Amino acid sequence: MILPKKCIVDTNVPKTANLALAPDKVPHELLGCVLACVEAVEYVIKKQALVMDAGEEIFDEYRQQLSMKGQPGVGDRFMKWVHDNRWRLPKADRVTITKNGESYDQFPDHVGLTSFDNSDRKFIAVANAHPDKPPVLQATDSKWWGWKDALSEVGITVYFLCPDYVQKIYVKKMES
Repeated sequence: MILPKKCIVDTNVPKTANLALAPDKVPHELLGCVLACVEAVEYVIKKQALVMDAGEEIFDEYRQQLSMKGQPGVGDRFMKWVHDNRWRLPKADRVTITKNGESYDQFPDHVGLTSFDNSDRKFIAVANAHPDKPPVLQATDSKWWGWKDALSEVGITVYFLCPDYVQKIYVKKMES
């Protein structure tokens, strides 16, 4: 897997990486996704490839869903690394975003994104505000599959770590 030089990491990536703790309990169709997330988290840590918001909204979301102790899982190790290193990231990779109601001034205006989850808008706002528009790493949130074309049209790339899995789930949801 070739990952981007810099990226924004959706919370479901380290959460999915944590599933590697009990592979026997992971559904077979999700095993490859867990491995991809472990590799992505390890890459981001090794290359210090993380882009975040300066106001720490992304950090706060990580903190609510991962262990600050850095264990037991790989995603928890990522959380501890973010905690310990977030102020060492280049200033350009700590992007300022401005909250505006349930969204952000930096969230792109596109008809195809009007139903985008409010809780995930911070990731897109950071990507859009960064001068290089780094991609967002996405693991298992199938709704993002439906927004990928609209995001692409505004210059934002979503790097799906589990594209086959996410597309299958998205199609199933659209059929029902």
